Amino acid sequence: MNKNLQIAKYVIADYITALLAWSLFFFYRKYYVDPYFLEHYTVVFDDPKFFYGIIAVPIFWLILYAISGQYRKIYRKSRLKELGHTLSITLIGVLIIFFVLILDEVIRSYKSYYQSFIVLFVLHFSFTYLARFLLTTITNNKIHHRKIGFNTVMVGCNGNALSIFQEIENQPLSPGNKFIGFVDAGVSEENLLDHYIPHLGTYKDLKRIVEEHKVEEVIIAFERSEKDAVERVITELEETNVVIKIAPIMQDILLGSVKTSSIYSPLIEISTNLMPAWQMVVKRAMDIVVSLIAIIVLSPVFLFTAIGVKLSSPGPILYCQPRVGLRGKIFKMVKFRSMYQDAESNGPQLSSKDDPRITPFGKIMRQYRLDEIPQFFTVLKGDMSLVGPRPERPYYIEQIIQKMPHYKLLLKVKPGITSWGQVKFGYAENLDQMIERAKFDLIYLENMSIAMDIKILVYTIMIVLQGRGK
Repeated sequence: MNKNLQIAKYVIADYITALLAWSLFFFYRKYYVDPYFLEHYTVVFDDPKFFYGIIAVPIFWLILYAISGQYRKIYRKSRLKELGHTLSITLIGVLIIFFVLILDEVIRSYKSYYQSFIVLFVLHFSFTYLARFLLTTITNNKIHHRKIGFNTVMVGCNGNALSIFQEIENQPLSPGNKFIGFVDAGVSEENLLDHYIPHLGTYKDLKRIVEEHKVEEVIIAFERSEKDAVERVITELEETNVVIKIAPIMQDILLGSVKTSSIYSPLIEISTNLMPAWQMVVKRAMDIVVSLIAIIVLSPVFLFTAIGVKLSSPGPILYCQPRVGLRGKIFKMVKFRSMYQDAESNGPQLSSKDDPRITPFGKIMRQYRLDEIPQFFTVLKGDMSLVGPRPERPYYIEQIIQKMPHYKLLLKVKPGITSWGQVKFGYAENLDQMIERAKFDLIYLENMSIAMDIKILVYTIMIVLQGRGK
């Protein structure tokens, strides 16, 4: 499968249909609605707005589609879902175009506004959905006739695994699974798949197998009682982007942090999408805009804090520390130095309320969280977000994961300057408190949304203004 080629097909189709819809709408608008058009121009091509429109409008639609996630999971489209997505995005896009480009034009009557809106909506939706319907139909036919397939690994080799394998393989219309092998589940079970597909290793090898074989789907085939085994497999796959599917009888053992949606029998999909694509784009845009504003507005505070750090004790103004970020990537987190130099000469140590290593000015900074403000630059760089689980050092991450394996879930999102755990729990002084705080951050993951981020930011601002940082 060539995913980039498939995306290109949809992009080209969307561009052409947007161009065609806008051109026809422009003709309609100028010849039937604009009372002064024929006084200035003989044909529509004489109007420079026509050429501006056929360049800008299709590009606008492509950006809107990309923001809304229309080019993700390009081989897994449903014609029915495509209908709903196209309707909603067309409505949003036409409203934007209407208020930006059309509302201030001279018209005969207000009735023409409604007519123009309906004409543009019908034209754009009809052309766009027809093209997408054809592309999706052609793609789905190739999948159903096994011309296109998704590399799939079965986890487990018992009777349930064999039953799922045979049911998928014997379907007249394939759901797209192309089995490359199976792995042991880490439980005692009879091996019934050896005669059908290769044995690739154990569930602990899943991450390597996914990378080496470009696996897109993993099917978990356990009996209802093997709850711990399911959790172990999901933990191994937490840092991958594979689609995880499981037998319907296993719904009651799914983690609270994943959601399920029905797909082809006999499986359901465990969805690990934390936020819709458009909200992820808005979240990043909010990170950039708010960080830029904060850096500008707080520049006097930056200067005051830097002078205070320099005068409080010998040593550098800024303090860089390695932290674990998105998907386990190590990045440098920058803070204003609040401790005496070489405070961790004996190794990593968490700070406490009356920690003698903290300078007098450092206590003031921590109370109002002034030591954190250089992290706005880290947010701009893209290593952090305004809101997200607080990043920890590799030294502590390893210890936390040993006691709380599902802490890895927090590595699915960018760490933040503030978090739900930071708001509800505050700073941690030991490993047990770090684990306790992580529970609040896991709750955040289950409820991630732009509204939740705004709520956390408001709470954080209140804490800072009240001097309740630490």
